[in-house]
Amino acid sequence: MKALLNKSPQFITDKKGKKLSVVLPITSYKKLLKELEELDDIRLYDEVIAKKEKSIPFEQYLLNRSKKKKHA
Repeated sequence: MKALLNKSPQFITDKKGKKLSVVLPITSYKKLLKELEELDDIRLYDEVIAKKEKSIPFEQYLLNRSKKKKHA
């Protein structure tokens, strides 16, 4: 992400020079979104691990889910 931040962004300012918005090349914007998504995935993973719940295989989850639908 440092490479993304090292570029010189363009700013939109008000009459007093206060920065209101930033203009990025679309490639930088897409990279930023991708990295934010990866960071969100890492945070979610960390939350799940912190719960220290017992895990079950995905196939077992699907079986349990289909059984619940039949009884509903």
